[in-house]
Amino acid sequence: MGLRFFLHCRRCPPPSETRTIWSAASNNSSNRIRRTALAQETSARPFVIGEDTLDLPTFEAICKEDRAVRLAASAREKVRRCDAFRRSLATSTRKIYGVNTGFGRLADTVIPLEQQADLQQNLIRSHAVGWGRPLDRAEARGMILLRAMSLSHGYSGAREEVIDQLLWLLEEGLHPFIPSRGSVGASGDLAPLSHLALVLMGEGHFLDGDGRRLPAGPILAERGRAPLALEAKEGLALINGTQMMNSLGLLAVGEALELVRWAVLAAGLSLEALEGSAQPFGEKYHSVRPHPGIARVARSFRQLLDGSQILAAHHDCPRVQDPYSVRCSPQVLGATLETIQHAADILLREAGSVTDNPVLLPEQEEVVTGGHFHGQPLALQLDALYQGVCELANIADRRVNLLMGGNGGRLPRFLAGQPGLESGLMIAQYLTAALVTENKSKAFPAAVDSVPTSDGQEDHVSMGSVSALKLAGVLERTRAVIAVEVLTAARALQFITRKDLAVAAGRQPLQLSDPLRALLEDVAGRLDLDPVDRPLTEDLEILTAAMRLREMPAETRACLAAIALPDNPEGA
Repeated sequence: MGLRFFLHCRRCPPPSETRTIWSAASNNSSNRIRRTALAQETSARPFVIGEDTLDLPTFEAICKEDRAVRLAASAREKVRRCDAFRRSLATSTRKIYGVNTGFGRLADTVIPLEQQADLQQNLIRSHAVGWGRPLDRAEARGMILLRAMSLSHGYSGAREEVIDQLLWLLEEGLHPFIPSRGSVGASGDLAPLSHLALVLMGEGHFLDGDGRRLPAGPILAERGRAPLALEAKEGLALINGTQMMNSLGLLAVGEALELVRWAVLAAGLSLEALEGSAQPFGEKYHSVRPHPGIARVARSFRQLLDGSQILAAHHDCPRVQDPYSVRCSPQVLGATLETIQHAADILLREAGSVTDNPVLLPEQEEVVTGGHFHGQPLALQLDALYQGVCELANIADRRVNLLMGGNGGRLPRFLAGQPGLESGLMIAQYLTAALVTENKSKAFPAAVDSVPTSDGQEDHVSMGSVSALKLAGVLERTRAVIAVEVLTAARALQFITRKDLAVAAGRQPLQLSDPLRALLEDVAGRLDLDPVDRPLTEDLEILTAAMRLREMPAETRACLAAIALPDNPEGA
């Protein structure tokens, strides 16, 4: 099999220039080292609600690594002040929603003082009508943290004991049984939060490490913890809010951000395998259309490709331009990065907000019945996040398809060792086609729909929980598509970098840049890249597991430093 190999390509900068394009990025290395040291120092101490700012790494550390959480003394003072105001309201003759009235369409029913505690317990029990797969441990911990943070502002009327009970769940590492379905995103995530509130009362269930349900009451008793006895307004304060969709959304932002990094890596490998041009990634070129996300992705490409023998070798080839899926990678991936950034801004702002109803304003001695529980600000961002992740898969599938075509005779068709006798990676692209189609079929934005509830009293709802629950699926499917691209490009590069295969094709072996070579060697250490037909499902499982665990060579990850949220996001 003879492959014609071109030595130069005028579409690519000459080797002497490739080392200067991205030199400015190295000036940030000392800042990254300082930020890393600071992150390690802060992760070793508790996160203090009311003093510390919640950012995405902190949220992930609390949810996934059990970082400790405490409540600041200043926050406790605010909570006590509002609690005193609540107590004065409970004994007044004024009709106050959720304190001495029923709920929803039953808000015109007045509840006497002696029944107000029963009202709160009944609220939790009646609203715990969830269904479906339970939230996993990280998702549940996120809900617990965010609910405690909302109550800590001192505008909900909940006692310190309520917040302490929530934080005790985090400290003990307990995993409440919270079915994921049942919320319409207004009046908040009522059903999921009710399942959380049940365990505070010693009712409901926890999940053990094997997913078995265990009654909450005996577990509290075994650990010497008394069940929470709810007072007026406290049941409503626990369940009126957006904490499930917010928790799922923030966790999805972290996963989506890592997928952008892997999408850049996959595209970089594919560009090298297709002998594409790096000229469309130039710093000056991107300065004339200054979208920050696009510029940051282009910068990462420049760093990843620095020092590539493959780029240098085809500097003068006659191809005028590459297909869109190659040369427009910064624009597509950068747009998704900015979508993730915007979603993170909104979700972190929500994490630091009061999402209760009614809101108690003790300084003004005012009670406001409004709509801070409404999930619309989150729902729109969660739908946009889904669509942004979809595009990572869409463009990756197109590059996989390009690699299957043989790159104009420079690679074997379908990357088979013996095309015809062997099918190579033909069906791998069938898989990506199926996955991107499934992504598209579920991309309809939930936030544009609304089904009235509570006999029409709650006549517009956000459906943000539906938007949030779709994210896990699109992230998993997109991770698989990107894994297929990595596997496909890695095999294609065997015909360029491996001496035996390159010589057999009538060309000299060439090497990738150091960061991409480190990645390729890491992939080769996990998978068999020899171009022979064999089942590939296990390979994809291995690769997606590594992606999920955020495993990649440090040298490679260093080139992706620009693909991150800002150092000082608008946190909670």
